[in-house]
Amino acid sequence: MSRIDITFSKLKAHNKTALIPYVMAGFPYADVTPDLMHGMVKAGADVIELGIPFSDPSADGPVIQKAGEKALALGIGLAKVLDMVIAFRTQDTTTPVVLMGYANPVERYEIKNGAGSFVKTASEAGVDGLLVVDYPPEECEVFAASLRAHNMDLIFLLAPTSTDERMAQVARVASGYVYYVSLKGVTGAGNLDTGAVEAMLPRIRQHVSIPVGVGFGIRDAATAKAVGKVADAVVIGSKIIQLIENAPRDKVAGVAHNFLVEIRAALDS
Repeated sequence: MSRIDITFSKLKAHNKTALIPYVMAGFPYADVTPDLMHGMVKAGADVIELGIPFSDPSADGPVIQKAGEKALALGIGLAKVLDMVIAFRTQDTTTPVVLMGYANPVERYEIKNGAGSFVKTASEAGVDGLLVVDYPPEECEVFAASLRAHNMDLIFLLAPTSTDERMAQVARVASGYVYYVSLKGVTGAGNLDTGAVEAMLPRIRQHVSIPVGVGFGIRDAATAKAVGKVADAVVIGSKIIQLIENAPRDKVAGVAHNFLVEIRAALDS
């Protein structure tokens, strides 16, 4: 079992919803990410999604785009993201870490370091899953098998517009969990319709047997609690990015921690 499988199994046994915060690696300071990750775990995060900075993100809204641009300006690339995971693992060997990003950095890493190098190095670093926004499931079976052979999961997005056929395609390849994008738009956009989410999840579960996380548009404890009643996991990203953007270096982890403590309490109430 992967660390992600173990985590969701434990949460299910205690009837708890997973809290999955997303942060951009290297934002808002190049060296802050491992400390930030530890702060989020102490607040009750169950899985951490770590964004890989990329210059042309198609799914990210203005908040995360800006964070990625700053991280790139600070010199953060995929190799340094993997170094951050290594640093995190010196103190935490149990919390799953999922890298979220786009095909270009992964494929560039392989061109530079050799075929199969990314999966091998990510596994050695302590990565547990990968979500590549622009990798369609029908083109990923070999890649997914390679990840599973290294005890890592390939995670896919589903959307309100996903057809039954697409859900079935994802179900054949995905492992760990699937990420339901609750809005027709980019990260951080619009107001979440929790009723629509509640109506959609049974349809997804007709095809997908692994846990379903919900994100895009969850910004406060009340919304997280409402979504947590029907989802296996709640994913929060843009709000955290906004909160830490202007925090001093030594306050970043504390700001994220204090916000997530409220979310964790709401999910558990």
